[in-house]
Amino acid sequence: MARCSNGLLGLLNAGVLVLALAVLGGGIWLSHRAATTDCERFLERPVIALGALLLALSLAGLAGSLCRASCLLWLYLVALFLLIALLLVFTVFAFVVTNRGVGSVVSGRGYREYRLGEYSTWLQRRVENSENWAKIRSCLQDGKVCQKLRARRETLQQFATSDLSPIQSGCCKPPTGCNFTYQSETVWIKPAGLNSTDDPDCNTWSNDPRALCYDCQSCKAGVLANLKNDWKKIATVNIIFLIFLIVVYSVGCCAFRNNRLDNSHPAWK
Repeated sequence: MARCSNGLLGLLNAGVLVLALAVLGGGIWLSHRAATTDCERFLERPVIALGALLLALSLAGLAGSLCRASCLLWLYLVALFLLIALLLVFTVFAFVVTNRGVGSVVSGRGYREYRLGEYSTWLQRRVENSENWAKIRSCLQDGKVCQKLRARRETLQQFATSDLSPIQSGCCKPPTGCNFTYQSETVWIKPAGLNSTDDPDCNTWSNDPRALCYDCQSCKAGVLANLKNDWKKIATVNIIFLIFLIVVYSVGCCAFRNNRLDNSHPAWK
């Protein structure tokens, strides 16, 4: 039984080791790219940290199971328990903060429009922070989302029926309620003397490709809508990963118990 549980734990941790090396390699690759963008710089540290954590855990699990080192295996189980607890908290938190905000259907349009007030207060504070938004804005420009939209060269009828992403809808065009005249996907003519108090985004809009609606409330809402979709997917993956970690933890507990029994009764070996 001890050999079976230790062998299975070693096999499971070997799989985690391969995953850790892949994640760590991806993070190192991001950090050494010649043309690293602000968005990639924002991602590289968490990716490297995650890879290093998984690497340390897998090595501890392998050493503890194959060498039957009860002390090392105990430390491994404590760290794994904390990781399971953190992932569980994050998964619940992700579902709670992304529960609100679905976007508004616009009459005669194929896309939705988004309002910042529809999202949770916690998320609103993240994008309203000027330092955070400067980084996000840089990511949007580096991703050339609006440039790709402009390259479509659609007529007004084609554009009106387009299925725009939340970021394209919020950041690359003015809100439909502004009633601007369409010239192209990212060029709109404001009515003379416009000074809208109903929707400040109408005043914020600019035809300058470097500005567009990047500082609009609708753009921040579009980012949150996109973030909501991503977090839902991540939370779903986390549930699967949590189940895997709980299985590994259960096998690890079994191996730890059997190791202690073997150490207590050396004649049984």
